[in-house]
Amino acid sequence: MNKRKIVNDPVYGFVSIPYDIIFDLIEHPWFQRLRRIRQLGLTDYVYPGALHTRFGHALGALHLTQQAIAVLRSKGHVIDEEEAKAVSIAILLHDIGHGPFSHTLENTILPFHHERLSLAIMNALNEAFDGRLSLAIRIFKDEYEKPFLHQLISSQLDMDRMDYLNRDSFFTGVYEGVIGYDRIIKMLEVKDGRLVVEAKGIYSIEKFLIARRLMYWQVYLHKTVLSAEIMLRHVVQRAHQLALAGKLSHSSPAFDYFLFTPHEDLQKEKAVHILEPFSQLDDNDIMAAVKIWRRHDDPVLRLLSGRLIDRKLFKLEFSNKPFDPRMIEDLRKKAMRLFSVPAREAGCFVTADSSSNHAYKPESEQIGICYKDGTVKNIAQASEQLNMGVLSQAMVKYYLCYPKELSPNQ
Repeated sequence: MNKRKIVNDPVYGFVSIPYDIIFDLIEHPWFQRLRRIRQLGLTDYVYPGALHTRFGHALGALHLTQQAIAVLRSKGHVIDEEEAKAVSIAILLHDIGHGPFSHTLENTILPFHHERLSLAIMNALNEAFDGRLSLAIRIFKDEYEKPFLHQLISSQLDMDRMDYLNRDSFFTGVYEGVIGYDRIIKMLEVKDGRLVVEAKGIYSIEKFLIARRLMYWQVYLHKTVLSAEIMLRHVVQRAHQLALAGKLSHSSPAFDYFLFTPHEDLQKEKAVHILEPFSQLDDNDIMAAVKIWRRHDDPVLRLLSGRLIDRKLFKLEFSNKPFDPRMIEDLRKKAMRLFSVPAREAGCFVTADSSSNHAYKPESEQIGICYKDGTVKNIAQASEQLNMGVLSQAMVKYYLCYPKELSPNQ
């Protein structure tokens, strides 16, 4: 059987499957599940085209990694076939641990981060594939002797970010996120074992950092998207409470496992024991349950589910400083009266929290700019065009989310 297939990707055109094992991993049911995991959660509530999946993103990141490997080889850096294959496997599987609706339900269905599950799945697949993923896992964990290979997968200028900015911009139609990914990749270089960018690519890096900041506030943390995501989290949390109290009927077997198991018990479980039910869980399980819960006896679950399905979303306000606790308490008291719920459940209707993002973290894995004389400067020092002090600061916005009928103007 010919496994060197070509996939027609809407962002890059034809994408090649470079190795037989890559084809076999793509065909595995655990990877096929990513077809049913949306890349951007509920972002389609604002941008209707944002229905792309983790499956497409993984293939896109694989494609860019292949380009990066070819560029580095052309500049004299030794990357043998086993290393190239391992990097390809690692980037393909880097997001395989994402749960339903990606980051939206992170730490909600499961009480730990998706990367923990990604590694557990990679280890399980390594056993199934007779140890052929061992080098990929070492690179993924940054335990290999060539750190630049890990940086292609996970850094402030990795192929993961390069693809999701391109892909998310394409499917949302928000062109502020478009970056010169092809030029950035062609400018990649290795210095002292670490990934850097040639100085003539500095302007593309500056645009990359600006695009990332803009995409956060225009797409990833858009106020309406954030409102929908908050509501979905409250729906799942409320359903979990009712399930543990014996007041929830069963949904799908996979979803039931997580709804009816206390988080403390899940924390004690080894990730490998969770893989079987997790591998069956996707966006469809969640939304099918939410549709049913519109008719549930519990007023909190019923109202939240119904409004989410019908896109009757809560109002969300941003502020540069924390909201007055008295205002929050007043809104919760109004929710208690309006929806006839006790104080402990009013928090499902009124949420006060904050969101933040870094376009660049200079104290973390730095983006190095390499000059002709061999010197390397952190982009924060090399850039003359950007206020890197501003871009490297965590931009924090406080928000308050509540039903519109609780607004003083209603």
